[in-house]
Amino acid sequence: MTKLAAIGFDADDTLWHNERFFQMTQERFLALLSNYAEPDHLADRLLAAEKRNLGHYGFGIKGFVLSMIETAIEVTDDRVPASVIRELMEAGREMLSHPIELLPHAREAVEAMAGRFRLILITKGDLLDQERKLAQSGLGELFDAVEIVSQKTEATYRSAFGRHGEGPERAMMVGNSLKSDVIPALDAGSWGVHVPHAVTWELEHADHPDAQARFRELADLSGLAPLVEEILAG
Repeated sequence: MTKLAAIGFDADDTLWHNERFFQMTQERFLALLSNYAEPDHLADRLLAAEKRNLGHYGFGIKGFVLSMIETAIEVTDDRVPASVIRELMEAGREMLSHPIELLPHAREAVEAMAGRFRLILITKGDLLDQERKLAQSGLGELFDAVEIVSQKTEATYRSAFGRHGEGPERAMMVGNSLKSDVIPALDAGSWGVHVPHAVTWELEHADHPDAQARFRELADLSGLAPLVEEILAG
């Protein structure tokens, strides 16, 4: 029996760029509110709002825009100009229409695994936005299943790899977030492969699970095919 039957891929900042657009929009937000608070204070207040609102709005651009508007209202004591609110909403629409740019080696890595294993895209975020990005990426037809979820937990991976593969023990999850992609997959019994991205949202940071026997880290996705061969031969 093969040691791997299914491979899960994260989407944002694993297969294509994402977080840098949030960073660019945040810089725009800081500039718009610069007359009301210092940049570091604004950034801290925005992060607190995002964290507070995750349970209400989930992950993604729409929740980010609502958190920016909420923060703008708070730091201006309800005096934020309508023009600022309008510009924040325009910034969100620009993010939702931004062209997809694949990360280096993403297509080659997915193509190399397609047909050999069940491929599952497992991603968080807004349903319509994630569907748009997958369609524009040109990678959609390579995946056997797509899971757009509100959270990534141990139960998420047990369920996804159980329904679309042969259980978590014979699966691998590949992603840029230790907190969402790697650690819960390891807890489910899968292989967890960390592919760091240059920009990672602060709320996705976590300690490296170096003690986990099934944890691996790659510099980029060009190392995925050799890693899979190593695991199969081991």
